[in-house]
Amino acid sequence: MPLRKLASMPARQEEMPKISKSRKKTIPNLKHATPQKKDSLVEYVVNVLFKYDPALKKQFSVVTLSTVKLFTSLSYEISVDVQKGKNAIDISILGLNTRQSYYVSPNPATTELLFDDLFGKYSINVIKQDGSINSAMFDFNIYKKEIKLSEISLPKKKNNRIFTRFEVPTESFSFK
Repeated sequence: MPLRKLASMPARQEEMPKISKSRKKTIPNLKHATPQKKDSLVEYVVNVLFKYDPALKKQFSVVTLSTVKLFTSLSYEISVDVQKGKNAIDISILGLNTRQSYYVSPNPATTELLFDDLFGKYSINVIKQDGSINSAMFDFNIYKKEIKLSEISLPKKKNNRIFTRFEVPTESFSFK
């Protein structure tokens, strides 16, 4: 029994253009991007604190990123990309995702980043998708049970603006 020849695809389907894949904006690319000119408006609050997790029985240094605006209809969390270097932590804000919750109350969108090995001076850089960067220098000392905010800076960049407030809420520290 002879094999059938497969019919070739119609000409118009062969000529269909390929849709290009969207490029993921990586942290190094965002650092070199030039943001659009906008007014300085604080949109995010970064809290840095110590937290003890009794379930894991481990001490963490926590960086909490939250929005200033409250959301009333849905619960949101901030989607981020984190890159930890020797003395720097780069946090790229990717967007908002909805959280499954049956009880909704007015809350800001938040995300909590746990680090278990921070000691000494670290620069925390918050980077938006348009390329704006806000930086702060923190000094972590777990033995003295203190975190010091030593410097807030705005890297030299065209159209860079302040969009983040950095805080160290010592009343929220928890230890074993």
